[in-house]
Amino acid sequence: MDIAALSTSMSQAALAQQVSLSVLRMAKGQVELQGQDLVQMMEKSIDPNLGKHIDVSV
Repeated sequence: MDIAALSTSMSQAALAQQVSLSVLRMAKGQVELQGQDLVQMMEKSIDPNLGKHIDVSV
């Protein structure tokens, strides 16, 4: 293998790695936003009166 082909191959591998990292960063950002939204939804759904009274009937 000559130097030019090796250089091109290494350059393509480096570019592929950079693209993969960029996609992972974007996915991480989306997951973080979804997690924050889920926490907000759970906080809004809490009923402070839930579980304070027990209905007992015979």
